[in-house]
Amino acid sequence: MKLSACGIDLAKAVFQVHGVDLHGKPCLRRQLRRAELLTFFVNLEPCLIGMEACGSAHYWARKLSEMGHTVKLMAPQFVKPYVKTNKNDAADAEAICEAVTRPNMRFVAIKTEHQQALLAIHRARQGFVKARTAQANQIRGLLAEFGIVIPKGLCNLGPRLASLSDESAGQLPGSFCSLLQRLAENLKELDRQVQDLEKEIQLWHAQNEASRRLAEIPGIGPITASALVASIGDARCFKNGRQLAAWIGLVPRQHSSGGKQVLLGISKRGDGYLRALLIHGARAVLRHAEHKVETATSWLGHLLSRRHKNIAAVALANKNARRVWALLMHDERRFRADYVSAGAGT
Repeated sequence: MKLSACGIDLAKAVFQVHGVDLHGKPCLRRQLRRAELLTFFVNLEPCLIGMEACGSAHYWARKLSEMGHTVKLMAPQFVKPYVKTNKNDAADAEAICEAVTRPNMRFVAIKTEHQQALLAIHRARQGFVKARTAQANQIRGLLAEFGIVIPKGLCNLGPRLASLSDESAGQLPGSFCSLLQRLAENLKELDRQVQDLEKEIQLWHAQNEASRRLAEIPGIGPITASALVASIGDARCFKNGRQLAAWIGLVPRQHSSGGKQVLLGISKRGDGYLRALLIHGARAVLRHAEHKVETATSWLGHLLSRRHKNIAAVALANKNARRVWALLMHDERRFRADYVSAGAGT
């Protein structure tokens, strides 16, 4: 069977396939079980295959690419307009097949196994951090019911819990004291998991040259640098630094009409994890820059003098994203704080 393009609607067990011939006429509509998918496509001549960038999409894209097919991933929101009728697997597969053939469609780069492995560590660390924060808040809330208030910060919670059993001997019920000890042990375990995963990330960062170069940018550390390298992959997927910043969601949204340009807040599209890391790093730079005399004459100082700190933090995160693209595009470059582009004075 000779196919020009094919769309696959991914699922856990049953996959819907829609294919068209060289004239765009549908010639394949079929459901395949998970175990049948690779066997079916290994017997087909190489063709263009489109899939939504969802769960397991990168795995299937790598497997089908090894068979000689050209695989392209698309964001689900870009495929939705091509669904003609009610939503079902067959309609979704047809829409994917139609969208992948559009010349102006935007595609998602296929991640390697090493990229996915590192990002899995980042996601696991993020989950442990959320669980640790939730556990700490639960302990604070339970203690507040007995009139015990602990200052903010995990650095204050640990030592206070250690000394609480001695200070409150006979004042708190024994069952509550044993529960408090159990919760404190769980908090320590969550903290240990976070620290262990951070050590793994830092070890990977020390062995990756691109990640080390990104960490030279103020506001970007080992965790942010490693996440950027693993998520972006090949920087040549982006035409310029602004496209990378827009992919992260750090550029303004537009609501323009009739020739009138209306810019709103940042779009918040793309990877929220990367966006949060860049903005938090920019806030750390702002706190440090407030105590430096030379900040007043710098770009950041002029920005802080006329805009709110939150706006300045997002602007610096946007600038750092463009710096990241420039460094990843040119392997020989390193970050220079005094660098001025050739067209800056024109």
